[in-house]
Amino acid sequence: MNRVRKATTLIAAAALVTGSATMSACAPQPADVGLLTADGVARVSVERADYSAELETFNASARKLGVTLLADGGDSSNGNVVSSPASLLIALSMLRAGASGATAAEMDTALGLPTEGRDQAMNALLASLEKFDGDPGSVDEANPPQKPVMHAANGLFVDKGVPTGEAFLTTLGKHFGTGVYPVSFRDEAVTKPAIDQWVSKNTGGRIKEAPAQYSPDNTFSLLNALYFAAAWQTPFDANDTEDAPFTLAGGEAINVPTMHSSLRMAYAEAPGWKAVDLPYAEGFVMRLVLPDGGASGSGGTAAVSSEVLTDAAKRLGAASPDMVQISLPKWDHKTTFELRKVFETLGLTEMLATDKDFDAIQQGMKLTQAAQAANITVAEKGTIASAVTQINAEASSALTPEREIILDHPFHYQIIHGETGMQLFTGWVADPR
Repeated sequence: MNRVRKATTLIAAAALVTGSATMSACAPQPADVGLLTADGVARVSVERADYSAELETFNASARKLGVTLLADGGDSSNGNVVSSPASLLIALSMLRAGASGATAAEMDTALGLPTEGRDQAMNALLASLEKFDGDPGSVDEANPPQKPVMHAANGLFVDKGVPTGEAFLTTLGKHFGTGVYPVSFRDEAVTKPAIDQWVSKNTGGRIKEAPAQYSPDNTFSLLNALYFAAAWQTPFDANDTEDAPFTLAGGEAINVPTMHSSLRMAYAEAPGWKAVDLPYAEGFVMRLVLPDGGASGSGGTAAVSSEVLTDAAKRLGAASPDMVQISLPKWDHKTTFELRKVFETLGLTEMLATDKDFDAIQQGMKLTQAAQAANITVAEKGTIASAVTQINAEASSALTPEREIILDHPFHYQIIHGETGMQLFTGWVADPR
């Protein structure tokens, strides 16, 4: 699309800023690009209890996004997939704040977003997660922390030659705590390293580059980063880790390092599946959903539907902790997604095609690239996981357990925030190797 870059400054929230771009064009690792802060615009405080219905709507939306991401599979070549429905939901919610017309209606319907109080409810969700905020760079990943670190960051890089809407920037500041950075996308030598540094800083270096392809024609890059690090409530004893059989979807049996323990946790089962909530030291659980059989017929993520995940969440939420004998393989996986394909699957065709319904953000703005990168490491001491979603655009115990779960064939997992029920990360272990 041909576009004339107007030599103007960002209007409104970006015109009332303090701070400026101080980066040297020859700096090999840019330190900062000048964070914009709007005079009189501060993050507002909301009560989570006032938005309980909207938060449950977000949880349903995250489950739908999670199933869609896993079905897409990203760049996985071996069936293993890790994704962050929460990161995608937060990024799309920021984009929705600037949408209008058919695109806004399509996003609300396809994503199942709340009809009222959407931005306020997301503010409440983010505030709840912030109780566990910390610096990803300070985490010793060989020894996940007893107090979980759940770091969420929202960033917006905008071209300083293109006006960006006042109401949009104000909403991002009030409800998303989004940092806004003025850059010149034509100056790739400065801007790309700056975006990559933002990504690396907010994921503790686990993701070193922004996932979407860089284009000097862009004028807008919206990002969400999530970083999670937590020790198990009761760590697995490394002395009990041993090779054990794991049956792949095709029926092949392999031996993989597998952790074993007997722990008190929520347990649920129904025809076709069983599930547990394996607790971290505080505030979070890893939800493990094991379909019956070896998943050899259906294979892959189709074995765990959105309906099963909803049922498992309901049953586990009502379950009293019970002693469960668990066998869980270790794994270390990563996945990258081309999100435009995911958006098409979700039915977000107007969102991808429009060059007018995002005028409240930038005049004539059209989405160009979108991607997510995610990774996870699960071992005896705990879990480390991170994800980045990017959307670019250009403008025109001793007791004998009564329960048992042996995860010896492909299974589904989620990392769940206990207070809100939000599905932060989700994945499919097809082969733990």
